[in-house]
Amino acid sequence: MGDSGKLEATVDRLLNEEKQMRLAENVAGTRKAATEILQLCFEAKDWKLLNEQILNLSKKRGQLKQAVQSMVQQAMQYIDQTPDIETRVELIKTLNNVSAGKIYVEIERARLTKKLAKIKEDQGQIAEAADLMQEVAVETFGAMAKTEKIAFILEQVRLCLDRQDFVRAQILSRKINPRVFDADTKKDKKKPKEGENMVEEAPADIPTLLELKRIYYELMIRYYSHNNEYLEICRSYKAIYDIPSVKETPEQWIPVLRKICWFLVLAPHDPMQSSLLNATLEDKNLSEIPDFKMLLKQVVTMEVIQWTSLWNKYKDEFEKEKSTVGGSLGDKAGEDLKLRIIEHNILVVSKYYSRITLKRIAALLCLSIEEAEKHLSEMVVSKALIAKIDRPSGIVCFQIAKDSNEILNSWAGNLEKLLDLVEKSCHQIHKETMVHKAALRP
Repeated sequence: MGDSGKLEATVDRLLNEEKQMRLAENVAGTRKAATEILQLCFEAKDWKLLNEQILNLSKKRGQLKQAVQSMVQQAMQYIDQTPDIETRVELIKTLNNVSAGKIYVEIERARLTKKLAKIKEDQGQIAEAADLMQEVAVETFGAMAKTEKIAFILEQVRLCLDRQDFVRAQILSRKINPRVFDADTKKDKKKPKEGENMVEEAPADIPTLLELKRIYYELMIRYYSHNNEYLEICRSYKAIYDIPSVKETPEQWIPVLRKICWFLVLAPHDPMQSSLLNATLEDKNLSEIPDFKMLLKQVVTMEVIQWTSLWNKYKDEFEKEKSTVGGSLGDKAGEDLKLRIIEHNILVVSKYYSRITLKRIAALLCLSIEEAEKHLSEMVVSKALIAKIDRPSGIVCFQIAKDSNEILNSWAGNLEKLLDLVEKSCHQIHKETMVHKAALRP
């Protein structure tokens, strides 16, 4: 009882001192008195009184911003020293209430929300943790360090992916421009001009920009894997592969390069895929994994690939990659691989033939006539190639895709020929008329 009475008496004395300093608008004195009150409550381990005093001091009439900021910052240091989870959550909630709507403690509020979300996640309440994190829009915080902002948004994206909210995860991920990871961090930082906001240093536990780049692309791989967007997954792995720390150690870059090769083969044929495929083939590191170099060369070479022999050769590698933790090769990957080989073979056939029977195409693709027609039709619909099928006679006519300039030039040429013919016809008619008139004269 003696200790409790002593504490209350000291707190009351400091409260009077704080009031005098506050009314005199003495910033340093008010700050000192407020932080001393909190320190006393903490040393006495009276957590209930600490929460009460934080709320009490923040609600005082004409309370100075600097005093509130110092109180919140001081109380945040006590969070990790609380005896149990309930006390910790209570203290975080108190500080959140105090910092709500106050722009001068917005960074502290964001950090408190992150701590509370972590506690909720540890308790298995992922949906609640994700909702808490989404309440804070850190991209509007001018004084927060760039790396801390990115780390916060990535945490929001991760929690959305954990709760299978892929739409919100995509919206949040768009707040980060991938170019920010390529910024040169070694450049001298510009000194802020007078009147500009000072940018705070990021806490020690925040990863570096290159570590954040890897986290960002790993999260994007999780997002793209949901819809089997193989080309985007491949581009994400390519970005990870280009990180200097990854390229330095073969233990890190070999698995990533293997994944790049698999997803390039799985991606539908288009100009971007073709460009990436050729760029990867030129990579000197690919010679370290000759099987994958051979696989990419087969896809690039305009020759028919026998599916059975290819599958027998790469089946073990494919299954091994699929069973790897974070392998990203879904259940549909095996079917998609076969589909890509069929599409490649149809493109090869269209390069060498202008007319061919469906029966011959089916034989080259090792498929039935119905399946060959189905895959061919799908490629025509997706505009991967131009072809017409004469079903009664069973003949396929392939055409070369023309660009707009060629079409315009041919149209202009045809129009010119037509006008020439019209002119010649007019001349002949006029000639016949003249001859006829001459014959009629006596």
